Amino acid sequence: MLLLGLRGALGWARSCRLPGPGWSRGVSGALRLQETKYSPLVQTARGYARPVKKRKQVLPSHLDDLPPTMLKKDYANVPIIDKVDDVVKRLLSLEMASQREKVKIKTQQLIEKVRRSPSDNGSFEVQTAILTAKIQTHQEHLQMHPKDKSNRRRMLMAIDRRKKLLKYLRRTRCETFEHTCKQLGIQYTLPPPYCRRMTRRWAAKKAFCLKVFNEVQKLKAPERLKQRREWQAKARAAKEQTLQSEGTPV
Repeated sequence: MLLLGLRGALGWARSCRLPGPGWSRGVSGALRLQETKYSPLVQTARGYARPVKKRKQVLPSHLDDLPPTMLKKDYANVPIIDKVDDVVKRLLSLEMASQREKVKIKTQQLIEKVRRSPSDNGSFEVQTAILTAKIQTHQEHLQMHPKDKSNRRRMLMAIDRRKKLLKYLRRTRCETFEHTCKQLGIQYTLPPPYCRRMTRRWAAKKAFCLKVFNEVQKLKAPERLKQRREWQAKARAAKEQTLQSEGTPV
């Protein structure tokens, strides 16, 4: 029995291949094969911390309607501009202009839509047009750079200023307000009504104030009735005196 047990142990040891010098190479080769088989997934897992290069999305701009052959604002009214070469005209056109120069042209176009007269440069409508061009420029910049907080702050300040101007126009000249909103493409929404969070303390204070007001009105009622009767008597006496002076019998 002892010999049989030793023979069985030796046979088991022969059948089991223990890890030798070539074991690590075999494992690395298997892993390399697996990596090659699932390369997209492995590459995605490896590059999770790498910055992803996103394609810049071309967004619509409010300056797209400006033709590239239009001259810049400073050279549009020069008398000798028609005699220059085509290359010079191209250099002085909006095709080679910066963003700031294009915004100047767009602002001037918006001003021409709402100004009262050719010499009007500071009315409420003109200020609204200038602020509208600024707001559109800030919005386009924030679409490309959403973390620019200073630019967002300037945009919100311009929006608040434009709201105040439109509110004044709506209160004083409603037709001008509607014309300005239509020409500039502004969708004006009414401000929300004032709402206050109701608390128990506020409700109790309001009920107490109403109760005091009603009690005061009751105390002043006899005095007001007496005063009202005096006014009626004076009015009646003045009417009788007027009729007597005119010679009409009462």
